[in-house]
Amino acid sequence: MAKDFADGHHIAPHCHERAQLIFAASGVMTIATPLGTWVVPPQRALWMPAGITHEIRMAGAVSMRTLYVHPDAGGGRLPAAIRVIAVSPLLRELVLRACALPVLYDEGGAAGRTMALILDEIAALPSLALDLTMPRDARLQPVCRALRSDPGDASTLADWARVAGASARTLARLFVKDTGLSFADWRQQARLLAAMARLAEGQPITRIALDLGYESPSAFAAMFKRALGAPPSRYFERDRKAGGRPELAEFAGV
Repeated sequence: MAKDFADGHHIAPHCHERAQLIFAASGVMTIATPLGTWVVPPQRALWMPAGITHEIRMAGAVSMRTLYVHPDAGGGRLPAAIRVIAVSPLLRELVLRACALPVLYDEGGAAGRTMALILDEIAALPSLALDLTMPRDARLQPVCRALRSDPGDASTLADWARVAGASARTLARLFVKDTGLSFADWRQQARLLAAMARLAEGQPITRIALDLGYESPSAFAAMFKRALGAPPSRYFERDRKAGGRPELAEFAGV
């Protein structure tokens, strides 16, 4: 399925009987479940196992390409959990080809071989650390919900301890136990994911940096480059070029 969405569009919580590969040909998608949040930049994809309730918010104009995968497909090689995957050039072209094929394709012919190769690629590609795990502990949940809504909040762990009704030491321990990250690292990840969505909307880097609690745009840019390998001013350049390819325009609205 190929669909285009306007900036800010929201797909309400829902689930599917099949697994999904949700590919962002352009724009940024933020996908949330009760267990966490994942951000999908352009030219990346999210693997969503079957039966998981999720909602999607668009940042910037999003060209979404979705493949639906039967739970029995893949022979047990496909991921068991949600993850953002780095889409190879081969997988990108295969996804675009799949979107041009009829829903009832010939499984024993060329189309079936295309689909089998897609499953091979999904199973082999690495995951990207573009997720934000939500804790299970009731003391941490209000803290994390508040920080997810306002990642620029500079409150210390001691400040949040009063909200949570637990000591700062207890919260620090719970963060590592429940999310695998320290408080500082979890908040930085929340800021990184929020920054990606706002960059896709075309917001100025200086405004994003200050709103997210950084002392300067250079400090924000340094964090962004450490995490993603490119400064925010250049991160979307390649993806914008790919998003303007004739192949993507051809499949828009299919």
